[in-house]
Amino acid sequence: MQADEVKDEKLISDILKLKEERKAVILAHNYQIGEVQDIADFVGDSLDLSKRAAATDAEVILFCGVHFMAETAKILSPDKTVLMPDLNAGCAMANMITPRQLNEMKKKHPDAVVICYVNCTAEIKALSDYCCTSANAVKMVKSIPQDKEILFVPDKYLGDYAAKQANRKVILWEGYCPTHRRILAEDILKMKTQHPKAEVLVHPECTPDVIAMADHVLSTSGICRRATESDSEEFIIGTEIGMLHRLEKENPQKKFYPASVLSDCPNMKLNNLEKILWSLEDMIYPVELPPDIIKAAKRSIDRMLEIV
Repeated sequence: MQADEVKDEKLISDILKLKEERKAVILAHNYQIGEVQDIADFVGDSLDLSKRAAATDAEVILFCGVHFMAETAKILSPDKTVLMPDLNAGCAMANMITPRQLNEMKKKHPDAVVICYVNCTAEIKALSDYCCTSANAVKMVKSIPQDKEILFVPDKYLGDYAAKQANRKVILWEGYCPTHRRILAEDILKMKTQHPKAEVLVHPECTPDVIAMADHVLSTSGICRRATESDSEEFIIGTEIGMLHRLEKENPQKKFYPASVLSDCPNMKLNNLEKILWSLEDMIYPVELPPDIIKAAKRSIDRMLEIV
């Protein structure tokens, strides 16, 4: 056994022991590095992970993802301690809109219904009428009465996709995910030339020209389901490349190719085994939210869940 393998085994053993002592549950988003996904109790998308953690009797939630995800876990589990292994794990898209900016936009469109993508801060959720996920954005847009304006924040690409699918006019905020925007239509063309039998599965955070080239436009959980249920043996995956670890693990007989090797989120990759151990040892870094923000943000999530 090599030195690195011995080191990892010791780390994993220490984490599992400390997790039990802390009565903790470890969550890992689909975009995390493989070693983090492998040690997690649950792997999935951000809202589903928070819901699953809330249903446990764990006293501590260790969220390996980015900051808005840990905030969502706190919103759904206000009485639990929520930890992040690395406070620098932020989200560029979530930072593209501030409460002040949203309030100014709401003043310009006072009668508009505000739908926020779950990939936003707790404060933005608190100022919104409804939350949505990439899986249910279309349904949420369709659910709004025809005589109502819709303001969709912060992802203009998901908002555009949902608007087109729902055949609705939507006011879009100029936010986006830099990682998904690095996936280009020419990347898809190149990969399809190299793998002509492969299904193209892309995330709706991608640009419209990339979405137009996809066989299926799906959330991360949707990509997982499609990869398992499809008869296809090869897939081109248009989302953050951490997704391939889970896909390959769950479907060892199938082949998965990243649409672009550049679709790598640096913030998602900040977490590792050492930081997980340090977080559990020192109970760092706790996520705290004011009670009024938790209450208002939860309302937008609950209103979404009533519909979907």
